[in-house]
Amino acid sequence: MSDEPSPDPADPAVPAEPAVPAVPAEATTTPAAAARSRGRGPRFSRRALLLALTGGAALAAAASPVAAAGTRPRGTAPLAPPAGRVDDLLGRLTLDEKVSLLHGATDPASLGQAGHVPGVPRLGIPPLRLADGPAGIRVRRTATALPAPVMLAAAFDPGLARAYGRVIGLEGRALGQDVLLSPMANLIRTPYAGRNFETFSEDPLLTADLVAEEIRGIQAEGLVATVKHFALNNQERDRTSVDVRAGEQTLHETELRAFEAAVAAGAGAVMAAYNKVDGVHAAENATLLTAILRDRWGFDGWVMSDWDAAHTTGPALAAGLDMEMPGGRRYGAALRDAVRAGRIAESAVDRAVRRILSVRERFGLLDETPSRPARDAASGARLALRVATAGATLLRNTRGTLPLTARAARSLAVVGPTAAVPFVSGGGSAHVVPDAATSPVDAIRARAGEDASVTYAVGEDLFGRPLPPLSPAVDLEGVDVAAGATWTRTVTLTATDPDEWTFLVHYGGPRPTVTLDGTELFPVRQGITEYFVGGLLGRAPDGLHVRRTTLRLAAGPHELTVTARGGPTGQRFRLRAVTGATRAADVADAVRAARAAHSVVLFAYEDATEGQDRGTLALPGHQEALIKAVTAANARTTVVLNTSSAVTMPWLERTGAVLQMYYPGQEGAAATTAVLFGDADPGGRLTQTFPASEDRHPTAGNPRRYPGVDGVEEYGEGVHVGHRWYAAQGVTPLFPFGHGLSYTTFRYEDLTVAPGGESGAGGLDVTFSVRNTGRRDGVEVAQVYLGPSPDLTALGVDQPVSALAGYRRLELAAGERRRVTVHVTARTLSSWDTARHDWILGTGRRTVRVGASSADPGLTVGVEVRPS
Repeated sequence: MSDEPSPDPADPAVPAEPAVPAVPAEATTTPAAAARSRGRGPRFSRRALLLALTGGAALAAAASPVAAAGTRPRGTAPLAPPAGRVDDLLGRLTLDEKVSLLHGATDPASLGQAGHVPGVPRLGIPPLRLADGPAGIRVRRTATALPAPVMLAAAFDPGLARAYGRVIGLEGRALGQDVLLSPMANLIRTPYAGRNFETFSEDPLLTADLVAEEIRGIQAEGLVATVKHFALNNQERDRTSVDVRAGEQTLHETELRAFEAAVAAGAGAVMAAYNKVDGVHAAENATLLTAILRDRWGFDGWVMSDWDAAHTTGPALAAGLDMEMPGGRRYGAALRDAVRAGRIAESAVDRAVRRILSVRERFGLLDETPSRPARDAASGARLALRVATAGATLLRNTRGTLPLTARAARSLAVVGPTAAVPFVSGGGSAHVVPDAATSPVDAIRARAGEDASVTYAVGEDLFGRPLPPLSPAVDLEGVDVAAGATWTRTVTLTATDPDEWTFLVHYGGPRPTVTLDGTELFPVRQGITEYFVGGLLGRAPDGLHVRRTTLRLAAGPHELTVTARGGPTGQRFRLRAVTGATRAADVADAVRAARAAHSVVLFAYEDATEGQDRGTLALPGHQEALIKAVTAANARTTVVLNTSSAVTMPWLERTGAVLQMYYPGQEGAAATTAVLFGDADPGGRLTQTFPASEDRHPTAGNPRRYPGVDGVEEYGEGVHVGHRWYAAQGVTPLFPFGHGLSYTTFRYEDLTVAPGGESGAGGLDVTFSVRNTGRRDGVEVAQVYLGPSPDLTALGVDQPVSALAGYRRLELAAGERRRVTVHVTARTLSSWDTARHDWILGTGRRTVRVGASSADPGLTVGVEVRPS
């Protein structure tokens, strides 16, 4: 979501729509009904599996910790039977009041949140505030800026996901919010997607586990969680119009698994996506919103639209969309008038209102003055540090480059703009205003100590330098424009040589208009891209907004005109530039620093945001040239990556180490420093495959898969999403799913497999030992992978060559050996059968493999799975 800043909601006239028939007043789902609706899957028991094991030792694994379908987090009771208060309110609400509860409106006392639904003062119903927050609460006030969800996921720790959710839940309530527009459950399907950092993984099982636990944490603090974007919203390009086509098996086995887990975890709300699914917009897609979400899974919360994603009134309401956000173009006057004209039955409105009021009653959000806890900023900061450290992923480490010890810790050159300007959050709805954020270079200097030599070089200038002398002379480095005033100048800028220039305008009020030779340099862009420009590049270190543009200038004079308006409160602006000459000077400074130091830590970035996909997997700007120059000067260079997702690394072999830190939140500097110096073991593992090149990944070279052809995108890879595709195609990635290095070593031993499941629900218990064979304490993430069922293959059911079946995060002391059991669920042993429209157990001889990544051959065992 997010979703973008929207104009004041309005209710323009909309065309008349087909009548929507009356519906019975919806009785809230009872536990029994929910069990029936969720019980359409196969029936498993311990007796359903007959196992014959063959020899072989095997590497690690871990059970999915997600509770069985139908279970709910503590303190969040099901909605059945309907609360008498909800029935009473529904009977007393007028039609106008009912309609007002089904759409957003302007908040007269906005806290800077994404959405607002007015209350009904006459009946004591308070307003509802809805905030973005995949990595912390996005309002005007400061909040704990947590690491991006993709970094949380790298820890492979569902318990940590619940703690992450609890911090967000408490802060949301403390900051005056009632509903969180998070978590995002869409898979990382293409590495180009602009919001990959907001979600968790390319793997359906891991994503489902983490989404469910985060929801339990959020809602344990009394904040309603909204799982999004339902469904198949896996790219930003053409997101409001693209028609996504995925087969029935693909849909259920990949994208829907995390949403189903969210429902089982008791999520209060679901957000319908922008895109179409099989030709119908998701916000009016009855197959998604009713047949699957409610009838099959037993969802008993409410469904809202993504911001401005509602396209109709009657069809959307009939399909199962309960609330339009952020305004009421479809569910405001248009809905009220359609009911009064008899085109839509009022019972359809009542159904949607009942769903919303029932969730609000469950969370205590029908009280006139809901209780609000106090923020605990210190606790939030501790959790942010814990997550950033746990998710730090060491991709490469040669020649003992890390950890930094002895001389390496005392003679350091630190290079890169994000070493001095902390990269806290991604852009768009994920951006959080942190309480504080230390720069990595300051944290490194403090850790190295007073006796160490730590030099810094920017390497790549992100925010520009003052312009060269202009004629007539004028200083554009800091111009103050009074409220209501207009400031304008026309000057001559002379380029001494033909060169590439990047112009930057920094401003604190209305965007200044800047023309060069009559061409506007910073035009206002259309839609969301005007507002969401990244978590790093969009603001200068002093908080001014930044826009930039790059072009080649011929040698000679150029006419530059600048016009700035003070607006209602006045503003300060400045105009800067980066040229080929200044870039060369910055690289030369970095090279000198690298040569003079024993070791180098070079920070590189990629700034992703909602509203736009990446155009390339390469690092942006001139960073590749900077890395090549610095590593040529000093081979003991560690590259720290602050990126949203996978990047290509043509410079990899020149480095000593590569540490993936994603967008690490407000405590990222402390976490990065702790891992660099060995105060903490790098605890993260990749939850997405890093491809070796632009043309060697699941959506490469096939525009039908991404970004789509003639408005239609096809999930042609089927169930082979992410690492499954690499296994099926025999493609070697740069780094496989699950990869990550430790500062110690591990060995797996004594694999056994037996029928499992304490509840009698079937599945396998995979048991093995992991030994820390090194001299340091360390973290290992043991992973269990499952091979296909020959019996399902004979039936023509497509299956992954290798599917993640479980995992376990282990912290082991030096020399420690631990026995671990990972439960593989009956669902994981099953595939979706399109002939039955249901799950079917994968019987026959199957392979269980335990290893340290999806590509680790590990240890394997053959398992015969038979029905009883």
